[in-house]
Amino acid sequence: MSTSQNFEVIIIGGSYAGLSAAMSLGRALRKVLIIDSGQPCNRQTPHSHNFLTQDGQKPAEIANIALAQLAQYDTVQIHKGLAIHAAKTENVFIVDTQAGDTFYAKKLIFATGIKDTMPAITGFAECWGISVIHCPYCHGYEVRGQKTGILANGEAAAHYAQLINNWTKDLTVFTNGKSTLTQEQHDKLKNHGINLAEKAIDTIVHTNGRIEKIVFTDGSDQPLGALYARPAFVQHSAIPESLGCELTDQGLIKVDGFQKTNVAGIFACGDNSSPMRSVAMAVATGSITGAMVNHELISESF
Repeated sequence: MSTSQNFEVIIIGGSYAGLSAAMSLGRALRKVLIIDSGQPCNRQTPHSHNFLTQDGQKPAEIANIALAQLAQYDTVQIHKGLAIHAAKTENVFIVDTQAGDTFYAKKLIFATGIKDTMPAITGFAECWGISVIHCPYCHGYEVRGQKTGILANGEAAAHYAQLINNWTKDLTVFTNGKSTLTQEQHDKLKNHGINLAEKAIDTIVHTNGRIEKIVFTDGSDQPLGALYARPAFVQHSAIPESLGCELTDQGLIKVDGFQKTNVAGIFACGDNSSPMRSVAMAVATGSITGAMVNHELISESF
């Protein structure tokens, strides 16, 4: 049986950014609905790091603590489901779910995250978030000093190598084909003892997501303990674009310093609008968003 209810704010996405925004709004006594499909992008990641008071905690456990704490704010409701469509009238947003439910609100927050596009390398997806990692601040300490690789080419490879060199001196850049680095970049890598492998990669051999070695298409292999990569991504939800929200050149939802999009009444927070992908950053942007939405509601009514 479908439902229809009115709220002051609807938050689409109930991971860290969405839950953080909901807490700010719940404490401001706002009537809030979180719609969440239960598919966080870090669901394979065993531990979260660089988040004060939660360093080393399992991501799911952080979410469970947040949900338990949110439960005390009786103006905040959580709806398990997938938002598939939204429309804006003059004063109200209308959100429809896959199950046929319809909800209404004055403000809309997207905390929908992004969806990574896995490269066509056998084993990559199974290792993603475990030993194929994207952020040295989140995971670099745990793999410090190990045989480490960077899957990148060109300017991205040069930048990544410069960054990761601080965590290990046993470092190889895998360009997965002919290098597009400049001669100056090649020389800089060599001068810092960073190896370069231009062979095409076929397979990442692993046990339960833990890398053991990389196998190239020519049959040769190289032992490895960790691999940094930044795969392509798309927005997890197409709804923001359908409402007219602008994206940056990188494919992120464009927001200002207060997490506002270019569409009046719509805000975005977390990975969908920030290149800094971490639980701590998601929580921070969610907290800002909740406060700014509440401020906008006050300004419109007082």
